[in-house]
Amino acid sequence: MSPPDARSERQDALYADAASAHGGMIARLSAGYEADPALREDLEQEIHLQLWRSFASFAGQCSIATWVHRIAHNVGARHVHRAVRSKPGAFVDLDGIDIADARGGPDENADAAATLDRLYALIWRLRPIDRQVLLLHLEQVDAAASAEITGLKPGAVATRIHRIKALLARQFAEGTRP
Repeated sequence: MSPPDARSERQDALYADAASAHGGMIARLSAGYEADPALREDLEQEIHLQLWRSFASFAGQCSIATWVHRIAHNVGARHVHRAVRSKPGAFVDLDGIDIADARGGPDENADAAATLDRLYALIWRLRPIDRQVLLLHLEQVDAAASAEITGLKPGAVATRIHRIKALLARQFAEGTRP
């Protein structure tokens, strides 16, 4: 067995640093892209694998954070596209989300876990590009960086964020479930 070369050592080091710094984001992103816990774990592992592979060609063309977000979101988007092909009609545009089945009493609505469940329920129903934009926003990635990651224009990112926030505000104010 031959010793690892400098390139693979660099790849391993870049991955280790990125996984350490951005592992939480990858886990949250996986939860945003996949509702099923077993599939979520598979998705997270796939993101880590593709991230490690990607560092073989990383030339410093952007920050490590932008690179990690780009790889993670691309893998997540591919995951959702495969799901869309297997379940046509399961995902909707922002304008097509119905406000349905009200939650229980005020105590349940105030519960942080219930609120997070409601947010994930909305995220899981969004089209892949809307999901990408929202997840980046929730990770506090600015519109310019989100545009670089998604390929959209910064104005389009800002518009999508505004529309998603309005939808969330309307649903949460009405105390309904997405």
